[in-house]
Amino acid sequence: MIVLSIGTTHPWNVAGVGRDLIVGCELGARVFTAVAAVSAQDGRGVTALEAVPAGTLAAQLAALPWDSAGSVRIGALPTLSAVRAIAEPLRSRPWLPAVVDPVLRATRGGDLGDATAAYGVRDELATLGSVVLTPNVDEAAFLLGRSPIERGELGSAAQALQARGPAAVLLKGGHLDGEPCDALATTAGVELFCEPRIAGAMHGTGCTLAMALACELAGGRPIAHAVRAARAYVRAQLARH
Repeated sequence: MIVLSIGTTHPWNVAGVGRDLIVGCELGARVFTAVAAVSAQDGRGVTALEAVPAGTLAAQLAALPWDSAGSVRIGALPTLSAVRAIAEPLRSRPWLPAVVDPVLRATRGGDLGDATAAYGVRDELATLGSVVLTPNVDEAAFLLGRSPIERGELGSAAQALQARGPAAVLLKGGHLDGEPCDALATTAGVELFCEPRIAGAMHGTGCTLAMALACELAGGRPIAHAVRAARAYVRAQLARH
């Protein structure tokens, strides 16, 4: 199976397209990549970010094997022009599942895109019918233009995002206190996934989950089964740290 990964580099490869390559290899996918930005990050956060020139990004996208792909995984995008360049091939392939992780900031701090990119993801990617959106609670609050999301609002917030057009929304509640819960919203309704918190910490859990989900969808799994398998993979990774 083939998964296309489009996003930003991370020098440690604990997130971004480098992490996608590792996860894809472990899950049996062949991963093709297009780099939208190059970052400098370490344990303190983002120290530099350089967007790839628009022409170079367009050439990378044109070189990807779109018609052979089983899914797409989209991570941090630096500019509105990058968002629009990626939205175009997705619109022309409504049958191709695209896992969009609307990354706004690095976990350790630092922006991974400008304000125009954030609004572009909200308006041009997060509304496409082929998209599975995977925001955390802060990203979901931005996309909805509302105040912070509380634990009891996970399901309703996921539904509100799904009503804007994507095939599904997996709202990640792991940053909230207490037992971590994620909410999956589809046209069929909402399903909550709650399990005991695993001790320890791992950088890049959001990228890992999104790529694992893209691999499961590329393998033909229905969305709820794909979410369960992707979450199990992330939890196994967390247990090793």
